[in-house]
Amino acid sequence: MKTSFSSFIIVFFSLISLAQGEIKPLQVGTTMPLQDQELRSTDNKSAKLKDMMGEKGLIIIFSCNTCPFVVGGKSFEGWEKAYNGLYDMAAKLGFNLVLLNSNEAKRDNGDNLEDMKKRAAEMAYKMPYYYDGNSLVANAFGAKTTPHVFFFNKDYKLVYTGSIDNQMEQNKKRHTDYLINAMNAVNKGKKVKMNTTPPIGCSIKRVQ
Repeated sequence: MKTSFSSFIIVFFSLISLAQGEIKPLQVGTTMPLQDQELRSTDNKSAKLKDMMGEKGLIIIFSCNTCPFVVGGKSFEGWEKAYNGLYDMAAKLGFNLVLLNSNEAKRDNGDNLEDMKKRAAEMAYKMPYYYDGNSLVANAFGAKTTPHVFFFNKDYKLVYTGSIDNQMEQNKKRHTDYLINAMNAVNKGKKVKMNTTPPIGCSIKRVQ
């Protein structure tokens, strides 16, 4: 029985996630931690987490410049290509969307601030791209992978966490846009039905 490359890579990074079992993502309903944490972006501006909030909420995607789940590979185009579209939709609905790079152990191998600036320019990111030094925010949120989504409402309460969609799930019956569905639900004042999904991607490279 042949195993596709995409299936292999999912299993591989799932094993990495299991190895990081001590990392527990925030649970839905939790108030955003480190609201006063100030981060620097690729446009050389700094902002506190609480000041990144949009009128109706804030979507944080932990991302990077080096993971094939983000930038794409032979069998998957990468979620990065969806970022600008998600940003546009979020802005239209009153949410802000930002990216955080927490790959502290890869600062000398593709994920330092200068690398981030180059990537943001190359991909014409519409959203701010922040440098999470020492993985402080990632550790506080329990972020596991790139990408990993954390969506907070206007009251700083977590309403959705997990994957952007189910493109990489092996046994999916149909395509499901988890994050888009969450945005639509919150915009209508409804609870997010599927509010937690498994994050799929490369492990965030923390310094041990």
